[in-house]
Amino acid sequence: MSKEIIIIFLAAMTSLLIARIVALKCGLVDKPGGRKQHKGEIPLVGGISFYCAIAICYLFRPELLPQTEAHFLSYLLSISLLLFVGIADDRFDLPVAPRVVIQALSAVILMVDGLHLQTFGHLLGEQELLLGPLGYLVTLFATWAAINAFNMIDGVDGLLGSVSSVIFAALMVVFLLAGKQIHGMWCLLMIVALIPYLMLNMGFFGSKRLKVFMGDAGSMVIGFSVLWLVMLGSQDNDAAMAPVTALWLIALPLMDMVTIMVRRLRRGQSPFHPDRDHLHHILLRSGLTGRQTVVFASLLTATLAGVGIVLSIIGISEWLSLALFIGVFASYFAVNSKLQQRHPDMRVQLKSSRPVNVEVPVSHR
Repeated sequence: MSKEIIIIFLAAMTSLLIARIVALKCGLVDKPGGRKQHKGEIPLVGGISFYCAIAICYLFRPELLPQTEAHFLSYLLSISLLLFVGIADDRFDLPVAPRVVIQALSAVILMVDGLHLQTFGHLLGEQELLLGPLGYLVTLFATWAAINAFNMIDGVDGLLGSVSSVIFAALMVVFLLAGKQIHGMWCLLMIVALIPYLMLNMGFFGSKRLKVFMGDAGSMVIGFSVLWLVMLGSQDNDAAMAPVTALWLIALPLMDMVTIMVRRLRRGQSPFHPDRDHLHHILLRSGLTGRQTVVFASLLTATLAGVGIVLSIIGISEWLSLALFIGVFASYFAVNSKLQQRHPDMRVQLKSSRPVNVEVPVSHR
């Protein structure tokens, strides 16, 4: 196992260092301006290193995850497409249509290979809630939701990588408890693949010159990877977890996405209208630093995932687990909205008034 960890870490670090040099030369960078408050041009290569590490590890150690066991080759093809369109979007700012189409195609590839959402579990008691043909449509929307949810939390240094690592760790625990060591090992290797990105993104080397961002390519690949593992864990005949448990594991990205979309719709805006009212923006305006925001979000993610795992271990019925999740979701929505009202984005309010010298905390993107 230590050999695989070393391989994937070195693959991620090497590809990250090479990719950032190439990105600077070809313009694959994030430039400051508008809502983006960072300084200088930052390479958007975190997703490239994550993808390369996983692909290289599989090429060197294919026996670790036979394709017949976990639909791995279809997953690899899907994230290859997502990486390609993500890089193109990071470089050329693509319209919505091609991104949506490629995301849908990635889901279709998995579905053709036989992996899709087939059941919502025993939410109705003894009767299993099977989706039938509707499952293909639900899988499609779940893919769009997962990709967008993880894209939306990429707004502070280390946030996406840290929250994703916590979710992968929670999935690893679920798989190991169910006796699925191979699946659990791949969750661990995905965490290792994120470590080099986190080291450079958060400045652990003490040099801002090496700073990198994840980019849309990275958030799409990571969001899809989480969905793939969730479907592997909750949809097999020998499922490692109930579908409702999966909701607890991805609770924070899911709740943040739904909350922000509801808020935008109430304002009469598109649910995809960009703003600075995500949880990390609100926490920054509340006085937390970027690092404190990352720690808070990671701890909240771990707590919610832990609750879901514990409820599953002690045998709480799935309908009751869902009811508790809805209650937590409602509480999150209420607290989030209250904080947003107390700490609104002052720049939005100042657009309609004369310029005022007001200092407001900002995230780098």
